[in-house]
Amino acid sequence: MSHRNIILGLALVGGALLSVIQAPAQAPAAGNKEKGKGGPRVTRPPLFFKEEWKEVAGVREGAATQGHVANPNLELKLYGTAGEGVQVTGSAGDENNPVHAWTGVCEGPCGLTLREKNSFADLTGLARIRWVTKMSGFHQIHPLVKLADGTWLVGDHADGSTTDWIESEFSVADVKWMKLDIKRVVTTGGMIEKPDLSKVDEIGFVDLYPGSGHGPGGWSDVGRIEVFAKSVAR
Repeated sequence: MSHRNIILGLALVGGALLSVIQAPAQAPAAGNKEKGKGGPRVTRPPLFFKEEWKEVAGVREGAATQGHVANPNLELKLYGTAGEGVQVTGSAGDENNPVHAWTGVCEGPCGLTLREKNSFADLTGLARIRWVTKMSGFHQIHPLVKLADGTWLVGDHADGSTTDWIESEFSVADVKWMKLDIKRVVTTGGMIEKPDLSKVDEIGFVDLYPGSGHGPGGWSDVGRIEVFAKSVAR
């Protein structure tokens, strides 16, 4: 065989090897959760509930009641020995002072939740919570949930801006949880890394500090609350 033919053969073999090396890896089929693995694609859940609060005729500021709940499918729940201190105030259409829950006259930690009458919430996967808040002092709110088995959990995620009303959104999957003594509204035990959030009975917020009253000091304002989760029939 001539040197010319040997060189030509080597070139052809090298070209074939190069084409194999440079060929892109085959993408997994559409809908796979992970590259090379089967299973349905994880999708964002729809809106589970939304609450914007409403004014009660003739009441500029007063204790939070079921009458302040705009969504007819939701039940209002208040917790803690100071829970009755949660007020609803503000004016519809006023961007500087929208209708909102306020913890300023809570004499201790207090919590507020909303319960969807027909469904549990599945807060697994890509479930998320969005709310509009404003704070005074060092106050912040934490997510508060009651599981179907009666367990109470409070999350380590905290929101609150002292500058202005802020819309915040977070993924529930990023939250670490602790058990909560709902009567005293205090944390108990250590962190629970992966609680079963597939059936959540109530969802809301907790302010772990007592309020300072009217005027600057320490309190939490909580306006619109939205929960994005799959529904599970009760």
